[in-house]
Amino acid sequence: MQLDHLRRREFITLLGGATVASPLRASAQTPPKQPLIGFLSPASKATSIRFHDGFPQGMRELGYLEGRDYALETRYADGDITRLPLLAKELVRLDPSLIVAGATAAALASKQATTTIPIVGINITDPIGLGLVRNEARPGTNVTGILFRVEGLTGKLIEIAREVIPSAAKIGVLRNPSNAASDLLQWREAELAAAKVGVTLAPVEVRTADEIGGAFQTFVRDHADIVAILADPMLTSMRRQVGAFALAAHLPTVNAFREHVEDGGMISYGVDLRRNYYRAAAYVDKILKGARPGDLPVEFPTKLELVINLATARAIGLTVPPTLLARADEVIE
Repeated sequence: MQLDHLRRREFITLLGGATVASPLRASAQTPPKQPLIGFLSPASKATSIRFHDGFPQGMRELGYLEGRDYALETRYADGDITRLPLLAKELVRLDPSLIVAGATAAALASKQATTTIPIVGINITDPIGLGLVRNEARPGTNVTGILFRVEGLTGKLIEIAREVIPSAAKIGVLRNPSNAASDLLQWREAELAAAKVGVTLAPVEVRTADEIGGAFQTFVRDHADIVAILADPMLTSMRRQVGAFALAAHLPTVNAFREHVEDGGMISYGVDLRRNYYRAAAYVDKILKGARPGDLPVEFPTKLELVINLATARAIGLTVPPTLLARADEVIE
């Protein structure tokens, strides 16, 4: 009788142990939740794939595969930056581990939507002046990232324009005032450089792609000798149209990004956008491993490149000065 009682107690003890152990085994078999990365771009997917692809490449080289190690939720504004605040709110509602924001306007929209979710801004301008960070060495907010320009870069475009055509008296400037975050800063630099080299600026504002053709008609009517294209997501998205209208008007262009030159523009001087997206992966890696964006310094571009499209120059009957060709990082024939 006493033996049966002991056996019953042993059985109950074993049963209880099995009940406790079962959930532990089930928990051990549950795969860890993938981090969700939000991706916000002011451009369209089709026109930005060339440089956006730098980000997944950087992630792969750090050992992250999309679908296996992280999930990616993308939102594209298709060149209309007024859509960014709504798209940023959509991403925030998904509660991502962090948001990768391409360009200043996307970083601003993301920060307005959240002050807690980490944000990695790519190709951002004046982050201190715009309130994205408190200090570039130690941001102190939920934002960090990579600058797309260095001080005076737009002024350098004006200087290059004058070098292309030494006799130029008037330089057209294509700008998008809707992108106030960077347009005003670039315009001020352009004005300073124009005064320095002794040329007059002829600005034309465009807010939509439909206005680009009319802008080049205005440049022709105003007798602009060459046109500087300010860095802007909408203009970069519409770079083929910009290049086509410039060619039709027989106007050479100087641009901030090589993508313009690859699609018909004549000269570019600026950062490699793809390289900056590639570098952003290192920020994402650190944040996923526990680093705070406020402790990660904002980085400057590591290289500026000069790219010249000789085919475009020939098409408009322009000879590129040998001194400029000798400095080019790449010449497209």
